[in-house]
Amino acid sequence: MPKPLYILRWISTLILALLLLGCRPNTSQRSELEQLEYAKVLRVGTLYSSRNFYYDQNDQPTGIDYELLENYANYLGVRLKMIPLYSQTDLFNALKKNRVDLIAASLIPTPALRSEFRFSPDFYDVDSVLVYRKGTTPPQTLADIDAPIGVIQGSFHDVILQRLKQRYPKLRIAADPQVDNEELLREVHQGTLRYAVVDNRILALTQRYYPKLASAFVINHQEPISWAIRRNDDDSFYSTLIEFFGQRHQDGTIAKLVEKYFGHIEQFDYVDTRSFIKAVSTTLPIYQKWFKQYAEGLDWRLLAAVSYQESHWDPHARSSTGVRGLMMLTLNTAHHMGVKNRLDPQQSIRGGADYLRRLISLVPESIHDDEKIWFALAAYNMGFGHMLDVRRLTKLQGGDPNNWADVKERLPLLMQKRWYRKTRYGYARGSEAYNYVNNIRQYYQSMVLLSAEKRRIQAQLVH
Repeated sequence: MPKPLYILRWISTLILALLLLGCRPNTSQRSELEQLEYAKVLRVGTLYSSRNFYYDQNDQPTGIDYELLENYANYLGVRLKMIPLYSQTDLFNALKKNRVDLIAASLIPTPALRSEFRFSPDFYDVDSVLVYRKGTTPPQTLADIDAPIGVIQGSFHDVILQRLKQRYPKLRIAADPQVDNEELLREVHQGTLRYAVVDNRILALTQRYYPKLASAFVINHQEPISWAIRRNDDDSFYSTLIEFFGQRHQDGTIAKLVEKYFGHIEQFDYVDTRSFIKAVSTTLPIYQKWFKQYAEGLDWRLLAAVSYQESHWDPHARSSTGVRGLMMLTLNTAHHMGVKNRLDPQQSIRGGADYLRRLISLVPESIHDDEKIWFALAAYNMGFGHMLDVRRLTKLQGGDPNNWADVKERLPLLMQKRWYRKTRYGYARGSEAYNYVNNIRQYYQSMVLLSAEKRRIQAQLVH
């Protein structure tokens, strides 16, 4: 199997960095790394985003960049200080003026930026996509576009479009240095902008709360997301980035983060997402107090997402197999959880929450705490024994049975005789379990991102 591009790029960058380290001039002044260690703080410029960095409803910082930055700050032995700014221009100006030590905001390096700044090894790759609003005619090629395309001025997408303009001279580019990707997408969703170019990952996340957004086609494939620092003759700080990213790619930390934030967004169902967003505002408030009351260590929104997947928040829901209620409990599970009436919403939520916590407690300790919930949800859907079986199949095929990204891909094997005959508990609807967990993750993230988007808009209004 060929190695991912970012690993090959990292190896090349590591060799270069080691060569540079050997050429570092002798100086009596503190190196850049020593200054960081002396200050005991890593100042990071970022943009509020559903991907990079935001505060959840409990005022706790989160985001894929934030989690890796926190890991990096611990690696350096310093405190992490996030400094949110409001445009890519602001970020690079802050870096030039030494107001931040590093910037992390889903940046794709351009040749011009690479000549002025240093970039870390690749974090993950993205595709550049042309976005339009559902309900309008999707363009098939750039030649079909009859309105300005919104981009961030000076960004990689701006550079790509400027280059393409040579082939498509009628192309109009609306480049703005003060917007970010989510503002562009909001404008497309609202209809004030016909088209925008962003990367596919931010589009997939934003579709969870702006479901009318759609991708027309890919403009550029597999571009790297990186962090940036100042360019100078001192390689001490830069070398820690090379070493850190190498270690975190090697130990699987980065792969786990990519799976956590993006592993469930490969498919998008417009009708389902639109229905869910409507239900969040109309139906969820009826039961929200009980989801919060019985969460007890779980995120109540995750519990609500499980319930929506099970019953679409219908307290009288039932299936042909006899499960019933908001949490679709079997008669046996309800009995063990002390639920006397499965159609009573409060009892159903309490019983479902207790059962889910029990499953989490049974998940093997070898599985990272952050991923235990996905294994527990698979067990909630198809049974605990089948969850153990698919872990065994994963190991049999050379995968990591403690890694959800590896295990979930083997779930459909439980429907194939050649594989389930090797298990203890036999046949199971593994594909259904795959979709079940994936859907719950999407519903959960929709609620998280809806809240984050409201907070982000409020922060911009204050700014």
